[in-house]
Amino acid sequence: MAVTEESRYRLFKQLEDTLGAEHANTLMGHLPPVGWADVATKADLEQLELRMNMRFDAALASGLHRQFVQIIASVAAMLTVMLTLAVTVNQLLGG
Repeated sequence: MAVTEESRYRLFKQLEDTLGAEHANTLMGHLPPVGWADVATKADLEQLELRMNMRFDAALASGLHRQFVQIIASVAAMLTVMLTLAVTVNQLLGG
């Protein structure tokens, strides 16, 4: 039997009649807002964490790869500038 809002309300009213409003509210507050089949299990949370870790690892690897490529490109540019300067200085000195 699926738990519906109507069945929850009927349960609350019965509890309220039996236990009083304060105790009925306390007890209903400990029930899930939906059926138990919709409540996440420990295995569900572990799978979610695993998927999140995999996404994080992939994003980290991608970011590190981009940084590595940028560093290599920067070093290549600096070497080009240094070589150009060395050739220019050599030409100026008559070498």
